[in-house]
Amino acid sequence: MALLQLATREPEHQIEARGNAAREVIGVSFRLPDPRQRLPYLAERKTNPVFQFAEALWYLAGRRDVDMIGYYAPSIRSSCTDGVHLGGSAYGYTLFNSADGGQSPFDLVVELLLNERDSKRGYLSVFSTAELADRSNPDVACLAGLHLLPRDGHLHMVCNMRANDLDCGLLSDVFSFTMIQEFAAVQLGLRLGTYTHTIGSAHVNDHNADRVRRVLDEAASGPAVHFAFPSLPEDTTAVTIERLLVHEEALRTNELRYNAPHIQSHLGLHPYWQQVVMLFELYRQIQHDQVATVDPALLHALDPGLRWLMVRKWPACAAAVGGGAH
Repeated sequence: MALLQLATREPEHQIEARGNAAREVIGVSFRLPDPRQRLPYLAERKTNPVFQFAEALWYLAGRRDVDMIGYYAPSIRSSCTDGVHLGGSAYGYTLFNSADGGQSPFDLVVELLLNERDSKRGYLSVFSTAELADRSNPDVACLAGLHLLPRDGHLHMVCNMRANDLDCGLLSDVFSFTMIQEFAAVQLGLRLGTYTHTIGSAHVNDHNADRVRRVLDEAASGPAVHFAFPSLPEDTTAVTIERLLVHEEALRTNELRYNAPHIQSHLGLHPYWQQVVMLFELYRQIQHDQVATVDPALLHALDPGLRWLMVRKWPACAAAVGGGAH
C-alpha cells in the first residue's frame, strides 16, 4: 500500500516504456517480517488466490508451458512467441531445471546451505543479459534473482527485481517468491525468516490508475481485514508438488470433478494442499461448467481467508453465500 501511494502520488518519473505510460519511483524496497502472510485482503483489488497458487506451483515444478499458466491468466499467452513455451517469465524453469543435466540451481544452493549455514553464496540468478539480444522479445525476466540467507535457525530471503508493476505483478511475485522461500526453508529444516523485496523500477501503469485509487481509498477508510495463512507442511518435497499437479491437470482439462468430501477423504493430501485442490475445482466449475453459483459446500470448506477472497473475486462464489456479504 505504501508503494502504491508513493508511485501514484509522489512519482519521480513519468515513463512510457514499450507503449505503457506509467508513474515510477526508482530503487525501493520493503521487508515482510512474516512472509507467510502473503495475501492482501482488499475487496477492491479482487486478489485471485486460484492464480496465485497456480503460478507458485508452476514455478516450483520448474515448468514453462503456457497451457497450464495460460488457463489461469489468459493474458499471459500474449507473451508466448511459439504458442507453447514462455521465456524469461518462467522463473521456475530457470531455478528448478539444470542446463547441463546435472543439479538444478535450486538444488545446488540447497546443498551449499546444508553444508555451510552462514554462507553468503546462496544466490539464484534468473535475469540474463542474453534475453536482450532480441529487441522484440516480449518476455524478459523481471526477476533478477533470489538470495537465500540462513541465519540463526531461520531462512531469510532477499529478492531483487529489475522492475515491478506495483498494482499487478507485485502481488503475484511476493506470493510466489515467499512460497519458494518457505519451500526452501522446509528442505533445509529451518524456520521461515524475513522476506526483503527490492525493485529497480517500481511503477504503476496509467491504465490501472482508477483501480489503484479505489484500493487506496478502501485502505484509508478503516482497519484492514486479516486472516492467518497456514504453514507449508514440513513433509513437502518436489514429489508433493508433482502429485498435486496431477489433480490440477485433471481439473484444468475437465477430465474430473471433485466435491469437498472426496478431496478431504480420498486424495491422500495434507489439508494444506486439499485447500488448493478445492480452489482448482471451484475454478473448474466457473470456467468449464460456467455455473451461476458454485457448489456452496465446497466454498464453505475453504479456509476463511481463501473463501473471503473467492467471494469478492468471482460472482458465482458470491452467489453461493447470498451476495458476498459474509
